[in-house]
Amino acid sequence: MAMSSMGKNSNRRSRYNTMTEINITPFVDVMLVLLIVFMITAPMLTQGVQVSLPEVENVEMKPEEDPIEIAIKKNGAIYVGTAKVKEDELLTKLLAIKKVRQNAAILLRADKEVPYGAVMTVMSSLQSSGLVDVGMVTEPRK
Repeated sequence: MAMSSMGKNSNRRSRYNTMTEINITPFVDVMLVLLIVFMITAPMLTQGVQVSLPEVENVEMKPEEDPIEIAIKKNGAIYVGTAKVKEDELLTKLLAIKKVRQNAAILLRADKEVPYGAVMTVMSSLQSSGLVDVGMVTEPRK
């Protein structure tokens, strides 16, 4: 008799044991639905509205203050105004300019043979310093 009652209790316990694993099937279902929704909506976010822009004569704009000129020579030398600046000191120089002139306009002149990476390094320093009003100087076509 003792065996039969023990067997009966062990069946009852095994019937009501809690599940210790996490059921991830609903989680996977939700993630797949979200993935599909984002795949459908992402291309719509990157498209712009097509508009026909007006054509006007280019008129030279006179800024309120003289812009700060940054030049990159063919050999990679960087000049802020007429002062030569090392690449690792450029950010501190630009931060100092930002303190003095909050809305300073920047004109960037780069030799056509300067590598793209050198120009982007200067642009990155400009962005890090908060000087984002940047114009790039070019020569007109002949």
